Amino acid sequence: MAASIVPFLGGVSLAAETNYDEAAVRQYTLPDILAGPDGTAVTNAEAWREIARPHQFKLLETFVYGRRLPAVPVSVTGKVDRADCMLAGNVTAERIQATIKLGDAPDALTTDVLLYLPKSARPAPVFLHLNFRGNHAEYPDPGIRLSTAWVPDNKATPEVEHVATEASRGTSSRGWPVESLVSRGFCLATAYCGDVFPDRADGRPSSALKSLGRPVEGTLPPDEPGGIATWAWQLSRILDWLITLPEVDPTRVIVVGHSRLGKTALWAGACDERFAMVVSNDSGCGGAALSRRNFGETVGAITSRFPHWFCPAFATYADRETELPCDQHTLLAMTAPRPLYVASAVDDRWADPRGEFLSCVAAEPAWKLFGLDGLGTREYPAINTPVGHSIGYHVRTGRHDLLPYDWQQFADFADRLLSK
Repeated sequence: MAASIVPFLGGVSLAAETNYDEAAVRQYTLPDILAGPDGTAVTNAEAWREIARPHQFKLLETFVYGRRLPAVPVSVTGKVDRADCMLAGNVTAERIQATIKLGDAPDALTTDVLLYLPKSARPAPVFLHLNFRGNHAEYPDPGIRLSTAWVPDNKATPEVEHVATEASRGTSSRGWPVESLVSRGFCLATAYCGDVFPDRADGRPSSALKSLGRPVEGTLPPDEPGGIATWAWQLSRILDWLITLPEVDPTRVIVVGHSRLGKTALWAGACDERFAMVVSNDSGCGGAALSRRNFGETVGAITSRFPHWFCPAFATYADRETELPCDQHTLLAMTAPRPLYVASAVDDRWADPRGEFLSCVAAEPAWKLFGLDGLGTREYPAINTPVGHSIGYHVRTGRHDLLPYDWQQFADFADRLLSK
């Protein structure tokens, strides 16, 4: 069964080879996330931390995302801009903007960080996410700095030859409900992923990897990190700066991501346990969805269309996903025992919502080691009916998108598990 709308690969429709029939999903066995290097499953939290987790993390580095990038010193370039502002609905907030230099190498790149903070209830918990088109596109505030980085052209948004324009302000604001979250006491922070790795197949030479001494051209080692690993590294470097702000609660910084940046948020949470909670929205293949399920997007499809996202080894498992030494439940388990939230959309079949749910089910044993309930159910929930304990999940109406409904569930989950 093919979707009515399908992606294209090299000008050829993927409809003929894309499976959307549950009856056609192959039988598979998932690797044991509790196994250590010798294959023996650990039975307690201490052994998880010392034996199983490092081994499972190494599998993800080697076969999916590439090696974890090193921390570097961060510093503010120029002035930190602070301004009081009135948001829609008479919500008062403080806007902070800063340019952060990522490292001390001569060719180190910078990233522009934008925050909206509530005027009370400080230090505040923070939702941190990367965006796709520049900070100026996230909210229609004329005071937000217009990105000067390369941005993707899109027929629906007014960029011109990959340059942001004034007309592109606020074009992505539906996916960032600042007023409602600030009014609930959350700080919102964002930065543009293209600051450190332009999201295109030839973006590597322009990325932060060069300043980190990584190869940017020619044949790459199988475990060489790509865009997702670089964006995850960007999130951690932003966190380095965020936790220096007195307005921010350093123990309640929540990393969030949608689509490819949902994959990124999961990997950032795996690499950096300072993130208090991890949120994945519609992250699909290479994110929350199980690779062994031949449903929707596959390893072959994603690595052909986006070869720059993963390490080169991942592409070698196209059409042989059952041979992968790890699967995406391994990635979800890296968050344990911290709270994890995974969200899907019922019409986003390309991202395999059921595969995302089943990945949550399979990751639950990691939380059990800490005496915590994970998802707490094996029954796929009704639409718009969130479930879960330390692992939260919902599948909502609609398509591949990040909507106010999703943010409401993330905030409810954070209030329940991270409240002081």
